[in-house]
Amino acid sequence: MTFNKEDFLRRVSENRPTRWVRFGLVMLLYILWVAWMGNWWLLLGGILLFDIYITGYIPFTWWKKSKNKTVRSVMSWVDAIVYALVLVYFVFAFLGQNYQIPSSSLEKTLLTGDYLFVNKTVYGPRVPMTPVYFPLVHNEMPFGLGKSYLDHPSVGYKRLKGQRDVEWGDIVVFNFPAGDTVMSKVTNPDYYSLVSMHGRDRVLGDKATFGEQIYRPVDRRENYVKRCVGLPGQRIRIADGIIYIDGEAMPTPADAQFNYFYQVNGAPLTDEEFEALGIAVDDRHAIDVSPADIPGLISLGFKVNDNGSVPRVYISPLTDTMVKEMEQSGRFAKLMKDEPQPETVLSLFPEGVSADWTRADYGGDSGLWIPKKGTALKMDQAAWNIYGRCIRVYEDNPTAEFRDGKLYIDGKPRDYYAFKMDYYFMMGDNRDNSLDSRYWGFVPEDHIVGTPWRVLISFDKDKGIFDGGIRWNRVFRDANPDK
Repeated sequence: MTFNKEDFLRRVSENRPTRWVRFGLVMLLYILWVAWMGNWWLLLGGILLFDIYITGYIPFTWWKKSKNKTVRSVMSWVDAIVYALVLVYFVFAFLGQNYQIPSSSLEKTLLTGDYLFVNKTVYGPRVPMTPVYFPLVHNEMPFGLGKSYLDHPSVGYKRLKGQRDVEWGDIVVFNFPAGDTVMSKVTNPDYYSLVSMHGRDRVLGDKATFGEQIYRPVDRRENYVKRCVGLPGQRIRIADGIIYIDGEAMPTPADAQFNYFYQVNGAPLTDEEFEALGIAVDDRHAIDVSPADIPGLISLGFKVNDNGSVPRVYISPLTDTMVKEMEQSGRFAKLMKDEPQPETVLSLFPEGVSADWTRADYGGDSGLWIPKKGTALKMDQAAWNIYGRCIRVYEDNPTAEFRDGKLYIDGKPRDYYAFKMDYYFMMGDNRDNSLDSRYWGFVPEDHIVGTPWRVLISFDKDKGIFDGGIRWNRVFRDANPDK
């Protein structure tokens, strides 16, 4: 194809002024995006935009000249849908997107059924690592149609300039670090937890129960939302539920919850009473008391009737405000905070080091150091037990191993290892009912998605739509109220 100057000038001159205005606005936005990306080679894409809006050499709108009315009608819808999907792709990738709270790990700060808008510009959006994907779903297409993305091409981690770094106390949305490997039929708990519970041979061999093993790239792993309670370079320790950073006690969020046992005076609690207390249906756990339990209950100060019967005892996650209201109500004979015991089903992180730790007393005497980019750490067996997965998996050193008392990468010994990324420690506000960094470890910076901005709408799954199912008081509420 040869360039025809007269044809080019004709195509340019035939455009209306409004067409030039539309092209100018689109081109301005495109140039700003290229500057944000920091790759001026992308300006070559402006040639395509010029052709789409001005010259029309590529016949994208061929269907407008079709004599077939059906073709024009169908293609007009296709054109509109494609345009919308491209726009959604860029908005979701670089500005923000909606996110649903699926669990109670952050209650009462964020509630199950909250739909959030997650702002990606605060920390700076990641350039999509798996750029070819369907923008309206995360990793699986509906109706069992398979993956929503292509593994190739893939792009290395790059984060564009944001407004600020992650701060202590931020509520953060991130890709689940342990979600690199999942089983197709059982995605929760994660693959590593399943192996810990059932053994690797059973998980991989019992395909009828667990399905196939699937690897997911970083940005296609499940989205989690937790509160950041540990920043790069800090040392975190938890004692009696209080978080200590570098030896200093940190404030507990007002809406943080801990498990409490509580016993009623008189008849069991009604649904209306639970509702008034703010205790969700899923959190109303009655305790079965056997005769053998009675001496222990008496020693703890619980009430036992003269006839040997025991007024109903419950366990639920409660905030400090809820506890104070219950103490003052006169409805309760006893309230007692639960004391978590060492885990028997799921191990705390790091496995093999945390045997005597609990959710409420975590990190040992000296606490757990959170890796910081550029910091060189002397590698011994203890350090490898804690940071081995970070080095091998998150920092892409698949050959890394610890043997003969030394770290080896690509067969070469190293006394120290300098981390390539920053890491964070995340926890839920529902402290005794949250699977978080205490169980699966640090969150690498390349897994950070963004921070919730507003609650768009909230649905109570225990109520009908026309019976209080929509929580109108939460619509457009600040999703990070403690900041």
